[in-house]
Amino acid sequence: MKRHAMLMWLGASLLCSAALAQAPAPQPAQTSGTLVIVPASGEVRHANDEAVLTLMVEEQDKDKAAAASRVNQKMKQGADIVKRQDPAAILQTRGYYTYPVYPEGQPQPRPAGARLQPVGWRVGQYLDVTTTNLAGLPATVAASQKVLALNGLRFGLSAATARKLDQERIAATYLNLNERIAAIARAMGRNQADATLDTLDFEGSGNYLQQDAAPKAMRAAAVQEMQAVEEPSFEPGETTLQMRAVGKVRFR
Repeated sequence: MKRHAMLMWLGASLLCSAALAQAPAPQPAQTSGTLVIVPASGEVRHANDEAVLTLMVEEQDKDKAAAASRVNQKMKQGADIVKRQDPAAILQTRGYYTYPVYPEGQPQPRPAGARLQPVGWRVGQYLDVTTTNLAGLPATVAASQKVLALNGLRFGLSAATARKLDQERIAATYLNLNERIAAIARAMGRNQADATLDTLDFEGSGNYLQQDAAPKAMRAAAVQEMQAVEEPSFEPGETTLQMRAVGKVRFR
């Protein structure tokens, strides 16, 4: 009995194997007229070649006019120093402010109708300096710090470099798109020559326009005019520009 059952099992296995061998292989999906959405990306890098530094001056005095006069004088001195150190730099003053200073520890609550009188005035102004002279930047900052205070510094790409890199970024993105189309065509068992680029949408996502928060008005320590300051050290770093593209590819 056991031998008979074994023979029947072997026979059934052989019949199943033969049936499977004779079954037709699955046919690949038809791709004629298929519209394929292909994402692509490109990236380029470049050393930063521009710096924007923010200098400031702030004075405090019981006499508002006296504080403003010292601010005006020091800002002019500081701007002249920067121009001598870096004649090609672009200077822009902004953010002139005047705030009252009130005494601390006032009794609470104040009598009805009583107005708090200021005990002084705080006056200040900002100076933005844009330069491509990164080699001379430490000396420029150190010289200006004899009169002004360094409030902020950021590095980036000059307009000319950004335009040049934008062309390279577009080329890198388009190259990546073609590489992806070729890979998709191979996976579909099609020739890349059968693919037609129906639509190409470039969607730029570059970091060269960095929106830095505007520096807040801050109280600076008293600046000692014409006191020598050691040169600071800066590392400009580099900027990476990226781009994305979406292509619609149709296979004939």
